[in-house]
Amino acid sequence: MSTLHTLVEQHAEVKAEITRTDTKTALLLAFVGAVLVGAWTIARDLPLNLPAYVAGGSGLALLVAAAGLLLWSVRPNLGGGHGFPLWATLTPQQLTETAEARDLAADVVGLSRLAVAKFTCLRRSVDLTLTAGALLILSVLVSLGGAA
Repeated sequence: MSTLHTLVEQHAEVKAEITRTDTKTALLLAFVGAVLVGAWTIARDLPLNLPAYVAGGSGLALLVAAAGLLLWSVRPNLGGGHGFPLWATLTPQQLTETAEARDLAADVVGLSRLAVAKFTCLRRSVDLTLTAGALLILSVLVSLGGAA
């Protein structure tokens, strides 16, 4: 198997990982939005005391932070020196000249770094969402339990 063939496979693999990340991010963003709406709806109907406000407010703040991370992870990076942002700056002849294996290797490295950054944001967002969910459940339990 040639080096060029291996690079083409790696390029396709990293692009597939970026697509997977973007799909997961979209689903999680919809979930976080639904939880925010649901929490707000429930909070309006519950008699909240101070501990419930603190736990619920902290949970909502973490959900907003999770949504921010998700939005950041899907924000286009048009300043990169690889892929289509680079290609948009080239003439057709320059594009043909940069299609050599060493340029594909640089593209694989750049896209891999992008994928890792996206997965890191996604992972942190999941952690924040889980913590927020626990705080929101605690808020409801404190409110229903009447703890002061």
